[in-house]
Amino acid sequence: MNDRAPGQSRIQWVEEAEATGDAASVYARYQEATGRDFVPDILKCFSLRPDFLGQVMAFSNTVHFSDGHLTRRIKEQIATLVSGLNRCPY
Repeated sequence: MNDRAPGQSRIQWVEEAEATGDAASVYARYQEATGRDFVPDILKCFSLRPDFLGQVMAFSNTVHFSDGHLTRRIKEQIATLVSGLNRCPY
């Protein structure tokens, strides 16, 4: 689990290297689906409940990255811009 300095988030999660069982399976599916070699911290905060983490990932993919009124490409461009403006790493 992650160790945070005082003043940082107190949410505990499982790091990729420490993941076993269902958490490791969900992480592996995410990495395979996205081509990333890491899982963003915003998703890791659900890792103590791998069943819920899988649901969050599926919901996020549907809401954020499926075509609708805006295409996935436009949504990702908006997300990238906002993350950059917020100096957010994910």
